[in-house]
Amino acid sequence: MGRLIKNHWARLIILTAAIYQIAAALEGFFWPKIFWDFLTTNLDPAVKPFPILQIINLLLGILILSWEWPLPLVNFAKTAMHRSIEARLAVYPLASLSALLLYQATNPGIYYLIGMGVYFWAYSEGEVVCPEPWELPRRHRPGKV
Repeated sequence: MGRLIKNHWARLIILTAAIYQIAAALEGFFWPKIFWDFLTTNLDPAVKPFPILQIINLLLGILILSWEWPLPLVNFAKTAMHRSIEARLAVYPLASLSALLLYQATNPGIYYLIGMGVYFWAYSEGEVVCPEPWELPRRHRPGKV
């Protein structure tokens, strides 16, 4: 039985969160609502009359979706940014925060937090992200003794 490749599992969680965040941002254009409006109305200008938070969520969702599932058309897969778990752990908290502020996007915010935890677990165990998406890491096998 093989070992769990945690960065692949985290990638699936983050992909789910990004797709959900895009859908929630699009829904937020029609029904703008801040999640924390039961506590204060000071954040309402972020969603109406101009949809600032929805646009931020839409752009972050598209960016993260293209980061986690790079298309051959863009050729982002072979860059150092794509292989960096540290960069992911720096950007995903911002995406999670913006998602948690929008009422429709609270679930993707929680998914981002779970995905960050799994990425941190992978990072702490020394896993690396392969240059090609969904590729398995190569093991260095010493010669026969």
